[in-house]
Amino acid sequence: METSQINDPRTPPSAPSAGCDVVTVPARQGLEAVDILRRGTGEAVGPVLHDDGGGTLGFLVPPGTAAAWDVPGSTCTETDGRGPTLAPEPPVKGSDWLLPPGEAHLATDPAVLRRALGEAARTIKAADSCR
Repeated sequence: METSQINDPRTPPSAPSAGCDVVTVPARQGLEAVDILRRGTGEAVGPVLHDDGGGTLGFLVPPGTAAAWDVPGSTCTETDGRGPTLAPEPPVKGSDWLLPPGEAHLATDPAVLRRALGEAARTIKAADSCR
């Protein structure tokens, strides 16, 4: 799986003003990306939802991110500021916080998330080729 990084002026800043968009990825890639982000220097990760039944992770990103999101293997749901808010309870039934609000930054920077997802995909591909 290839990912790309774009330098798009439409990419919003890392602090959302109201609500958040959600980048959804397969759980394996998402967990690897969370590890990469948490190990990084100065690269903050925002709240992350885990959907046990669907095997996905959802990264909260600033509103408007969906307009410029182009990472293969992931989706970004536009919420127009009506999406998940940073409440202590998960916004979706059947999900739970992997990184809850209060223990994370307001949102994950989309450019930083693109890089982490790309590195995660390469790591998974390398690990799978060793089997």
